[in-house]
Amino acid sequence: MSLDPNPANDIVIVGNSSDNPFAIDVAYAMGQGQDIADLIGMKTFTNTEFCPRFISDELDFSAIGRSLAGKTVIIVSTSSLVKSRQELAMHNFFIARAAKENGAISVILLEPDLFFSAQDRGANTALGETKSIRSVQDLKKFDGQPFTSKLYAQMLKLSGVDRVLTVHNHSYSVQKIFSDVFDGNFHNLIPYKIYAHYLLNSNIIKCGSRGEGLVLCAPDQGARDFVKEMYKKMGLDKAKFILLNKERTSEHKVRITLHSESESTFEDLEGCSIVLFDDMVRTGSTVVKSCQFLQQLKPQRMIFAVSHFYASDEGRERMANNAIDEILTLNTLPTILNRDVQGRLRKKLVVLKIEKWLAQELGKVLDLPLKKEENPYKIDMSSKNPRFTRKIWFADQLDSLKLEEMT
Repeated sequence: MSLDPNPANDIVIVGNSSDNPFAIDVAYAMGQGQDIADLIGMKTFTNTEFCPRFISDELDFSAIGRSLAGKTVIIVSTSSLVKSRQELAMHNFFIARAAKENGAISVILLEPDLFFSAQDRGANTALGETKSIRSVQDLKKFDGQPFTSKLYAQMLKLSGVDRVLTVHNHSYSVQKIFSDVFDGNFHNLIPYKIYAHYLLNSNIIKCGSRGEGLVLCAPDQGARDFVKEMYKKMGLDKAKFILLNKERTSEHKVRITLHSESESTFEDLEGCSIVLFDDMVRTGSTVVKSCQFLQQLKPQRMIFAVSHFYASDEGRERMANNAIDEILTLNTLPTILNRDVQGRLRKKLVVLKIEKWLAQELGKVLDLPLKKEENPYKIDMSSKNPRFTRKIWFADQLDSLKLEEMT
């Protein structure tokens, strides 16, 4: 993937920390020749205050304060094991302001897992838009706390950010807030193509050529539209779609049933391959209960596919449950690539790395002449995963998965 010379000179890609491998990979995929460390310095004064500095020619006194004139600056922001999200958010503000004050014509924030999205409502109905009427219980959940996602959007705008890109954000309220604050310049990128390509070109699932023996499952109504669109993208007209219902019976207990509006029942589905999709997972409790509920079908394979994997100790412990055969996720939180973070889940975890895909999406937004790739992701699979050692799978997938790009 490469850029024509002139457009490349007008794009500056940086990370929000001094060594962000995700940002480095996005920059490389967009054809940026210079190392990020040669473009921006991340200084911290002795009093702990953060001060980024875009690096310019020390001997050039003719363009002071204008070193980024005519440039578009892209800030790649991801979570870290070293710094909190609060620190990284502040870094975003300061980097955006430094870019604008040094002449940048546009600042774009690429944040695959948008910070503070869980804090997407407040304690009254004016604080956050939802698709349904909010109950008093929902309002009480936010009693006494700030409407932080809106504050984050407003502070990004105030700092100089002009456009925001994220991946598979689950919150209608957040999407509405960011679209309003950024005058429509908000892009919620949904990774249909990546999931579809991998599911259709690996042996993670077993099904007929038209999807016979495959079931796509939405864990609740909130995931229904996403999973229905996945169904369309995969183009398997014989696959089945089922919708589950989760009912919270107490603060820590959930009951899983087949939703009354599910398109398929459990009839004739025994022995199928099931893929349960969701946008995010934290504690893993509901996911495990859903997969346990689906075990009554005696599935040949039970796959959990999730875009944002928050690998808490609690979540790792729960999802090691044998009700889940394999977990398919993205590296929107790059820490999931750390084997220590994966913990006991190493034996069942596959991570699809999306930096090249994001570079292509940025190219579309900026109308840049990037080379199109049909397979814009890489696969990170632990050696503990038994599929890693199956030579027949590698032989079968040489053409479609481009073995030289696998890690």
